[in-house]
Amino acid sequence: MTNRENYLAIARRQGYEYMPVHFNMCPSLQEKFRQYQETHDLFIPEGPSHVGSLPMICAKPEDFLPYYENKPLKPGANIDKWGVAHEPGSKAAFHMTYMRHPMEDFDSLEQIRSYPFPVFTPEGAEQQKARTEALHAAGKAVQGALNCSLWEQAWYLRGMENLFCDMMSEDPMAEELLDRVTDVAVKQIESLAAAGVDSVYFGDDIGMQHTIMMSEELYRYWLQPRLKRVIDAAKAIKPDILIIYHSCGHINELIPNLIEAGIDILNPIQPESMEFRQIHAEYCDRLSFHGTIGTQTTMPFGTPAEVRQKVFENLDIAGKKGGLFVAPTHMLEPEVPVENVVAYIRACAEYTSR
Repeated sequence: MTNRENYLAIARRQGYEYMPVHFNMCPSLQEKFRQYQETHDLFIPEGPSHVGSLPMICAKPEDFLPYYENKPLKPGANIDKWGVAHEPGSKAAFHMTYMRHPMEDFDSLEQIRSYPFPVFTPEGAEQQKARTEALHAAGKAVQGALNCSLWEQAWYLRGMENLFCDMMSEDPMAEELLDRVTDVAVKQIESLAAAGVDSVYFGDDIGMQHTIMMSEELYRYWLQPRLKRVIDAAKAIKPDILIIYHSCGHINELIPNLIEAGIDILNPIQPESMEFRQIHAEYCDRLSFHGTIGTQTTMPFGTPAEVRQKVFENLDIAGKKGGLFVAPTHMLEPEVPVENVVAYIRACAEYTSR
């Protein structure tokens, strides 16, 4: 099997030859891993190649400063393309920031309508398609990713508490905001589908550690139809495109809604919040999975032998047909031993060579 054939066979539960690896590391762990590789021969089973979303036309960071006039930003704050400000966190947790919400004090529909949302541009579509075709010609699987979520991007702008209140009171501001965010996501995913990518990764955190973040009723009314609109837009262009949907935490009760919306692969199946064996038994005929190796438990605090055991255990649950890309559930933080990262990689390589 080529890399692409193997990837698609796992995703479609058709049997596979090897298990590709996938993991992200914080900078300090990356450096330790680099040093390990300099003195050790380590085979890393290859996963999909990546094609990014096309650029968007965005307001300049300074254009968003009026939204923070009443609450000045701390030195070092970064304003992203949506106008959300991120005040710096610690050096160790570089990706953790204190988020500031430009729409936090909005009280009218007109304020949302006049806000400088990013505008999608098709510029670069030919290059995006050419890169995808070149990777396919080399036998590579290609995965795209949206740089836009739905629920998360909306509450980043408005503030979670405010957006929940808008939704609960059926305020038109919630509908306008969610629709505007969804419009951007639709344009992005259409470009990736037109480029011919095999899969698209995106999602929202709709779960907490031990419960869903909102009621099923609220999710079905406000978010599921918009998620379905995004997925339908991709599959109207490329019917066999695979949708990889991410949500941290416990989302058991919302999985049927995600299936109805059209997702194909669920990530990350966080073991501290959900039991993979149970989820697999209930949904393995309709879903494949990505993740399952805990970054709150096994990766930082287990032994290399325990990491290997968990990789083998979860791949055994999935079985010979596949349906699981086994991987750490989140970024690997500084407390993860390099030996455990190596144990994960080797376990993936060794599983199918037994």
